[in-house]
Amino acid sequence: MNAPTNDRRSALDSLAVATLLLCCTSWGLGQVATKVALEQIPPLLQAGLRAVIAVALVAAWSRWRGVPLFQRDGSLPAGVLAGVLFAGEFACIFVGLQYTSASRMTVFVYTAPFMVALGMPLINRGERLGSLQWLGLAIAFSGVAFAFAEGFSGNAPAGPRQWLGDALGLAAALLWGGTTLVVRASRLATLSPEKTLAWQLALCALLLVPAGLALGEPWPTRLDGWPLAAFAFQSVMVTFLSFLLWFWLVRHYPATKVASFTLLTPIMGTLFGVLLLGEPLTARLAVAAATVALGIYLVNRPAPRPQEKSR
Repeated sequence: MNAPTNDRRSALDSLAVATLLLCCTSWGLGQVATKVALEQIPPLLQAGLRAVIAVALVAAWSRWRGVPLFQRDGSLPAGVLAGVLFAGEFACIFVGLQYTSASRMTVFVYTAPFMVALGMPLINRGERLGSLQWLGLAIAFSGVAFAFAEGFSGNAPAGPRQWLGDALGLAAALLWGGTTLVVRASRLATLSPEKTLAWQLALCALLLVPAGLALGEPWPTRLDGWPLAAFAFQSVMVTFLSFLLWFWLVRHYPATKVASFTLLTPIMGTLFGVLLLGEPLTARLAVAAATVALGIYLVNRPAPRPQEKSR
């Protein structure tokens, strides 16, 4: 059964922080997994096929827990819109990674919290950020940009079509922010996280697999070794588990504060790149990590309680 629709918190508690850290870790490792799996599965097919597996897992999980997915509840228009935005986001990311580096893509995609912060006051005035929180968001993002500043210097280190990958990264950020806003502003905000995610995954599978085939992407003829492990991790841990947790967080906690935590993901991704791909760990990354932590603290700093007047 669905949880009560008024079960919302005004600030992030320890459960939310732990869940967000798990999500950011999964997404950071997912960046590495995507690169590895691209060796054997082309981008649109990879994004669509992992959605096929994940939506089957959501259906099985929902059936086991008794969560209805197919009853009429007025969510069709918002569900389709959110699903189209979700599919577009990952199409942009997976295709864009062919033209730009993972570091540049991460910087552009994780401007999404700004999209959410700008749009949420139009939906819920109670989630408007104060000046200190805006400063924290800016500090956190500057830390992310600083960690990857090398990618913005030189003569297109990723190749002559780097601009296309960068543009697709910004488009993905807009689509991600739009998905979050649609969920919060529509009937989806009152549904179970399972059904909210099912809408996203179903549309992603229905749109991206045919799109990949129509654009001539070759069906993978082999899938083994690390690409297979990477694809399985994306399908189960990232696309199923972490996204299910993400929609639960968006439903129960302030969206602007939840979105700000996603700025940790590029740092996580770089750390996994160091551990798994042998990328160098620099002092720049350590400074950026501290900056991101400071920014997130400022965004989530609780408002001071008014002191009682002494008698």
